[in-house]
Amino acid sequence: MGEPLFSRRRILAEQNYPLHAGLFIATLVTTLWAGAFWTGHPVRLDSFPSFLDDLRYGLPYSFSLLLFLGTHEFGHFFAAFYHRMRATLPYFIPVPPLPFLLSLGTLGAVIRIKDRVPHSRALFDTGFSGPLSGFVVAFCLLVYGFTHLPPVDYIYTIHPEYETLGGIPSPPPENTLFLGKNLLYILLEKALNPAYSPPMTEMYHYPYLFAGWLGCFVTALNLLPIGQLDGGHIIYAMFGRKVHRRGATAFLCIITLMGLPSLFMLLFELVYPGKTFPLPDAVTAWSWPGWVLWSFILYRFLGSDHPPTLMDHKLLPGRILTGWLAIIIFFLCFTPVPFGIT
Repeated sequence: MGEPLFSRRRILAEQNYPLHAGLFIATLVTTLWAGAFWTGHPVRLDSFPSFLDDLRYGLPYSFSLLLFLGTHEFGHFFAAFYHRMRATLPYFIPVPPLPFLLSLGTLGAVIRIKDRVPHSRALFDTGFSGPLSGFVVAFCLLVYGFTHLPPVDYIYTIHPEYETLGGIPSPPPENTLFLGKNLLYILLEKALNPAYSPPMTEMYHYPYLFAGWLGCFVTALNLLPIGQLDGGHIIYAMFGRKVHRRGATAFLCIITLMGLPSLFMLLFELVYPGKTFPLPDAVTAWSWPGWVLWSFILYRFLGSDHPPTLMDHKLLPGRILTGWLAIIIFFLCFTPVPFGIT
């Protein structure tokens, strides 16, 4: 069967431009709001002029994160557009900063492909283009963040109490949020060798590093070879449905096992307050309880299978090579313990 008979002009004419623009503007406001918070400038709500004035502090974070999200989703859109599949423009998802959540200002962005994918080549191109485009942006944000770090005393504008302590406390206080390092972050940190590199308990106050780190995290999640995630599309197009199903099942088991030790330890401490279940550091360094929840969500809503394209066929060597590049990007961006509390 051939490609769908939809003209590119018709695809563009079917877009709901006011809805996409409205969601983008709302997400711009909420990410500016979140960015101001992370740089130590809580947004005042007592008056509209004060609200607008405080939002400007969130511009570096908002610009960086929306650049990543937009580039990732438009990568998907233009690939689908090239293959004449009906796809929507990105739907940005705004989330106002909430005190009980990790306030990022957004839940990301998505596009919707309305047609069944015509063949393996279109599936691969659509699945690979988003992570590759987004990875380039995340990589550049990290490089820029490491090479344009503010002075060491910048952190005192956010935590003035650190100045009286003579610097950032080590070890950090209890109940401090920390982020985990991925392989790309480690390699760039060592290669660029900045004079000062903020600890991961404070890195989220540096908007370019934070947005680059979030870009890597989102890229790795999307490249998991499960269901209809981008990684699932790529593995299906490269190796076929049977290998995809086995790989998806294996990865669901792997990330579940990665989460079980820390989840068991967390439940033990809830049942026996004041007691800590002893786990070797080698285990806790690789275990995050969120993986159990994430594997359940993926299994429940995406499963380990992938619907077939209208025409499955083997990819040419060029696409196979770029598929292996996607696998390398996944391992560069994957963070075993992305978030934690000291």
